[in-house]
Amino acid sequence: MSAKKKRLLQPDSGTVAVIGLGRFGGAVADSLVRLGHEVLAIDERAEIVQQWSDRLTHVVQADATDATVLGQLGIGDFDRVVVAIGTDIEASVLTVLAVEEAGVSEIWAKAITAKHGRILHRVGAHHVVYPEAAMGERVAHLVTGRMIDFIEFDDGFAIVKTRPPAEALGRTLAEAQLRTKYGVTVVGVKRPGEDFTYARPETSIAEGDLIIVSGPTMQVETFAAIT
Repeated sequence: MSAKKKRLLQPDSGTVAVIGLGRFGGAVADSLVRLGHEVLAIDERAEIVQQWSDRLTHVVQADATDATVLGQLGIGDFDRVVVAIGTDIEASVLTVLAVEEAGVSEIWAKAITAKHGRILHRVGAHHVVYPEAAMGERVAHLVTGRMIDFIEFDDGFAIVKTRPPAEALGRTLAEAQLRTKYGVTVVGVKRPGEDFTYARPETSIAEGDLIIVSGPTMQVETFAAIT
């Protein structure tokens, strides 16, 4: 099976290998396919491979901790590999190590704890993601604040979708001076029934509008709390 799948998929800049088809890995693989990328998905569990065989073109049952097996699958030919193994920390670390030794230039790996993430970095992961922690923080912002959506980046920068404060209604962004007062930048405005528009100084804010705001996380949180 491995040799057949390798021939079917010729890696190029648009192909990605995803190792581990749990909830996170499956969602990543499925989303990549919908975005037009070819995906080689690998999982050692026969029932999981069978479950995904009708949804993904290239699914292989294999032990990804085995460098020899990964070599047979041509992992070294991929520019990007996602190691989505989370709960089995030993398998996660060994897989990242095997992928790194294969010469993959961009390795994304899932971690479940900070210590796990540090180990993954040390053995070769270029990007470590904490999906449970990130989702937990995002939900906390949405539940306790006035945000409609929230994305935070590693460098303490955030982008949120929220409603405009009352002081901005009926005024242009230049008049409202939100950046001067709160240290945030209004990136765009979405008015009901109209297309999203990028914000300009002359853009006016009306009741019912949604605004996209960016800035340092603490300033964005402070701003959202007044809306």
